[in-house]
Amino acid sequence: MTEFFKNKKVFITGHTGFKGTWLCKILNHFGADITGYALAPESPSLFEICEIEKNINNIYADIRDLKQLNEAVSAIKPEIVIHMAAQPLVRDSYKNPVYTYETNVMGTVNILEAVRQSGTVKSFLNVTSDKVYKNIESEYGYKETDELNGRDPYSNSKSCSELVTESYKKSFFGKTSTAISTARAGNVIGGGDFASDRIIPDCIKAIQNKQKLIIRNPNSVRPYQHVVEALFGYSIIIKKQFEDRKYEGNYNIGPEISDCIKTSELADLFFANFENADWEVKNNNEPHEAGFLRLDNSKIKKIFNWQPQINIKKAVDMTARWTKAYLKKEGFNEIMNKQIKEYKNLIGDII
Repeated sequence: MTEFFKNKKVFITGHTGFKGTWLCKILNHFGADITGYALAPESPSLFEICEIEKNINNIYADIRDLKQLNEAVSAIKPEIVIHMAAQPLVRDSYKNPVYTYETNVMGTVNILEAVRQSGTVKSFLNVTSDKVYKNIESEYGYKETDELNGRDPYSNSKSCSELVTESYKKSFFGKTSTAISTARAGNVIGGGDFASDRIIPDCIKAIQNKQKLIIRNPNSVRPYQHVVEALFGYSIIIKKQFEDRKYEGNYNIGPEISDCIKTSELADLFFANFENADWEVKNNNEPHEAGFLRLDNSKIKKIFNWQPQINIKKAVDMTARWTKAYLKKEGFNEIMNKQIKEYKNLIGDII
């Protein structure tokens, strides 16, 4: 992987977010020439505390601004584009659906249009969500061939983003050298997520404030996985389709079924690493959120021989380790680097 990414021009939208920062770290480890395009992060942010800006070409801009985005892609001439810019929260999508659709749908249109006009991109990956599927609350894991029809504005906007990507691929990239894929990861956890309305960040806030964590839906089941697992999965897709367009497509990157657990179980696992941490249930007629969601990861296993390497307990322990270092204000950057190197060694021959 290091040999492949070394000196390659990679353009990342949404690089200032939690996943985007970890991705910059990973690709910087591989020696890529990284340009990030995103809104400036809100403090606190992993992007700021890791000082990743020192190691990349950083552009603060709005994915909804097609003119500025076109100019940026045209100037950089990237070989690889990874689209991660999004309004990523279900509850925020109820509060501001127009902004959610503008960012998640038209943002996808804009980056694909910029890629189409650039003529330099060989590998494009649109990072969507496990929530793109029509969720019928079934216990089986959703496959890439299942219906895309998210219910809430966030999930639905990501379903639309998938459809936009497929339309652009068929309409404009069929006879080009640009390979196009989408990746549907599970609910990622890991050190440095400061977003609202996510279970691990809420756990950390409760610990800092010495309060009980409030859980809205303790029995909701999600496909939780460590952020490095998802990001290395993205990197494999990007590399393989760059080398051969036959690998382009839609891919679930999720944990094993046994690692899809309840929200309350995730909180218990995390709190086991801290003293005097507890939670309670409080539901104040919140907007609808899916109660049960799993992903079928058999396609990526079969095509790339990819296998999840980090079970849920280890993923939580890795997250807690980073959190303890962060709360002490020491060593969290080194922990990130170590976790990236350890995962690279785990995945070995696949990359």
